[in-house]
Amino acid sequence: MKLTPQQLDAWRIVPRLLVAMYGVMVWRIVEWFMTLPDPTAPQSAFVSTVVGAGAAWFGLYVNSGGNRE
Repeated sequence: MKLTPQQLDAWRIVPRLLVAMYGVMVWRIVEWFMTLPDPTAPQSAFVSTVVGAGAAWFGLYVNSGGNRE
């Protein structure tokens, strides 16, 4: 069976891989932040920025599928 570009695009492998990698990154950053004894303001801003960007990533993922009729 030969894999065509249309089949590969239909499976949405790249967007799913990026969302999965982002999830792992957020998990690790939140774990790191929770182990800090006394977080500073820049550390809090860093975590807030990374976690807040998740909404944008998820929105891009959801809207990247196109219209499937």
